[in-house]
Amino acid sequence: MRSGVARWVKSHIVDPLQLGLLWETPVTQEPSVAVARPAPSEADVAAAAQVRSGGSATDASAPARPRPRALPRPREAAAFLERLRGLGLHGISHLTLRRTRRVMVSNRGARLTVHADFAAAPEDVLRAIVRFVTARRRPDRLAAQRIILAYEVRRAPARRRAPVIRAADAPAVARLREAHARLNREHFGGALRDITVIISGRMKTRLGHYTPVQEGVEAAEIAISRRHIRRDGWREAEHTLLHEMVHQWQDESGLPIDHGLAFRRKAREVGVLPRAKRPVAR
Repeated sequence: MRSGVARWVKSHIVDPLQLGLLWETPVTQEPSVAVARPAPSEADVAAAAQVRSGGSATDASAPARPRPRALPRPREAAAFLERLRGLGLHGISHLTLRRTRRVMVSNRGARLTVHADFAAAPEDVLRAIVRFVTARRRPDRLAAQRIILAYEVRRAPARRRAPVIRAADAPAVARLREAHARLNREHFGGALRDITVIISGRMKTRLGHYTPVQEGVEAAEIAISRRHIRRDGWREAEHTLLHEMVHQWQDESGLPIDHGLAFRRKAREVGVLPRAKRPVAR
């Protein structure tokens, strides 16, 4: 839930199931440096001979290391760019193919980034990418966006670190969890699942946030802004918690997590403002 006005970034296509944008920092290549290598040991020579003879040089007791994921080569990106140009793309001088979880297509100026799996997409999907980048009318962009998001891509499983509770936050976290249990009994008949409730110091515009269970993530989570608690007090913090619990109810009921009609009805039923933003006590 945001206390300010959310901004829509027009130049990105993002999976709608996600509640935020994810940008990965590009990996820059360091200039190559010549390094003097020591002479191979006898063990190295023996291992190499074993490999040449069809054996294995891997220690059976050592855990197998995962193979690194192959990244698209620059020439593949260049060839893909030429395909898009053949379908009418213009104004793009550089294209990057990347594997991300959320961003499918993104263009900034003359640079275009596309999820790598679109390199094998059929022509109608490629035409949708071109239309999304070049269209001037919003309806045309939205129509192209629907086609792009309908195309299945491979995703790495989401990973979430175990929440780390600061010692100073422990009493407030315990109070929030007690409030969650009480509000669950009072407004949801105790039907909601027990959930991780944490305090976040990273929220600058949001008062609270509900994160649903996703692929690779074992448990859902409600986060309440530390700044919100300090600034607005516990009454407002519990109001925010109850708002996020309505999102939890949506998730556990199989409903879309949004601020639509079902959310507004349930919010009025439990006694919270249905708006995503609201005035708070000063």
